[in-house]
Amino acid sequence: MADDKDVLRDVWFGRIPTCFTLNPDEATEREAEPYYLLLPRVSYLPLVTDKVKKHFLKVMKAEDVEMWFEYEGTPLKWHYPVGVLFDLHASNTVLPWSITVHFKSFPDQDLLHCPSNSVVEAHFMSSIKEADALKHKSQVINDMQKKDHKQLWMGLQNDKFDQFWAMNRKLMEYSTEEGGFRYIPFRIYQTSSDRPFIQKLFRPVSPEGSAHTLGDLLNEMYPDALTRDGEKKRYQVLIHGIEPLLETPLQWLSEHLSHPDNFLHICVVPAPTD
Repeated sequence: MADDKDVLRDVWFGRIPTCFTLNPDEATEREAEPYYLLLPRVSYLPLVTDKVKKHFLKVMKAEDVEMWFEYEGTPLKWHYPVGVLFDLHASNTVLPWSITVHFKSFPDQDLLHCPSNSVVEAHFMSSIKEADALKHKSQVINDMQKKDHKQLWMGLQNDKFDQFWAMNRKLMEYSTEEGGFRYIPFRIYQTSSDRPFIQKLFRPVSPEGSAHTLGDLLNEMYPDALTRDGEKKRYQVLIHGIEPLLETPLQWLSEHLSHPDNFLHICVVPAPTD
């Protein structure tokens, strides 16, 4: 279907207008102007914030320091995709997303260190391999050559849709008789939880052969996210900032709304109050 290809493109080119401001306690004599960027939802903060670092280091004395970000008191985990961070922490905020930049007091308790983009690459490739183990028993990723793995990474790093998808489409294929992947790679995030996310084995098709839906997944993994008859809606279920219909087949979502790491990232956040 032609429109399915458009979905992949729309997902890839999703952007979040963002305003970066330096933490006032770290400002020097020269005042640092805010810096504005359109952040790609499917990328990771370290890959898309070089310009932010250069901008603020003009007024900082230190050179070799690790930059980190925070939103309303919450340190932002760089190993979560940008869109997941926004949906989880700021989905009901007025744009632009206002992020505070820090160069001091790195919160070791909350964040992993990320000294270089090679750390992001290792995390990204590890996620793709984990997803393919769930989908195809690792057969697809193991059949690829090292240059193919590099093409996936370079496509993401350089924001090249065609370069990435020329290789990633192999990871989204399955035979007709299988009717879908072995298991759906998914992670369910909750704002109010101590657990990082919910991730368990879940098949796209029931033993009777019917397609499992997003509603089926939530009903089993996180039933509180669903609104029962007569209840006021308490939660929004967001994938790439949108609320898919609960009747949407999980296999279709996995093929079209997964992040480049091949996981379906689902954020359950409090519903906006009127």
